Amino acid sequence: MAITGRFLGGALGLVLMVGAGAVLAQNDPIASRRALERSNEEQGKIGAAMIKGDVPFDLDRAKSVFATFLDVAGKVPNMFPENSKTGSDTTAAPKIWDDPDGFKAAYARFAADAKAAQQAVQDQASFQLLFERVIQHCRECHDTFRVHKT
Repeated sequence: MAITGRFLGGALGLVLMVGAGAVLAQNDPIASRRALERSNEEQGKIGAAMIKGDVPFDLDRAKSVFATFLDVAGKVPNMFPENSKTGSDTTAAPKIWDDPDGFKAAYARFAADAKAAQQAVQDQASFQLLFERVIQHCRECHDTFRVHKT
């Protein structure tokens, strides 16, 4: 089976992005987790736009939204070393370090629902139901583990 240039280019880009992300995570975990959460936010906007009908529903794109959520959920919980409690205008709440098991469990639920959604989505109607279920995890986690600045 031949590997297309597009696939190879995408795979190479992913490898470079992961490698760069690993270096950044070691040097600045706050910036690293912020970048990953930003990717979740971007995917959330795409999902919301598909639900509203602002952009046409696309099954591959819908699955990609959930794939990004799943990828981020696998990385972020491990990006909270003790030395990243403060600085860089972080919004991470102290509860992350006070209840690390609860924090990791919240991300595990998010990951499980994102994975299930990625596998179950079939059309715009199913996407809307699954997307709302997955996004609810974001709201709950932010309410519990994030400092809300006024």
